[in-house]
Amino acid sequence: MLAAEDEAPEAREGERALLRRARTGDPAAFRALFERHAPAVWRFLRDSFRDEAAADEATQETFVRAHARLTTLRDEDRLSAWLLGIARRVFLEARRARGVFLDVDGEESEGLVEAVLPTPTPEDLLLDRELEALLAEALGHVREERRSALLLRIDHGLPYEEIAQVMGWSLPKVKNEIHRARLQLRERLAAHVGGRP
Repeated sequence: MLAAEDEAPEAREGERALLRRARTGDPAAFRALFERHAPAVWRFLRDSFRDEAAADEATQETFVRAHARLTTLRDEDRLSAWLLGIARRVFLEARRARGVFLDVDGEESEGLVEAVLPTPTPEDLLLDRELEALLAEALGHVREERRSALLLRIDHGLPYEEIAQVMGWSLPKVKNEIHRARLQLRERLAAHVGGRP
């Protein structure tokens, strides 16, 4: 997903126009915004919950809240970050309601990483499953907030400034947490690649 500043000026202006129409109650305009942003919101929530059904529900809740609060969005070019911020709050509320702690070390983490390329042979499929399991296991050992920041950067391509907005952190904290998350992943993966338990 492109950050707003990386999009063509025509695309940004088209989105601004849709947003203005949606704010006046135009359901077709809001639907167009939903169709454009829902896949990224859903991916973020799926990676956060590690559950597709929960991501479906939370995506709907995110857009219900966004629709009700469209007038509170101050910077029209930051719609994507604003939606991801709402999604993060929906996720945190759902986790609190379930009584689940944010530190998820040791929790199962199936389906966290999608295969990048199709795999034609059974051997390739097995290697992809092993790689997915290794990455999921490594990500499962990264504290939830740090993992969210990392996913916003690598999966959603958000700049550090927008991640700071979504997470409610300072810019130095965002950079520090993402750096630490990368170090943790590198360390966990190196242990497997190097043959250590």
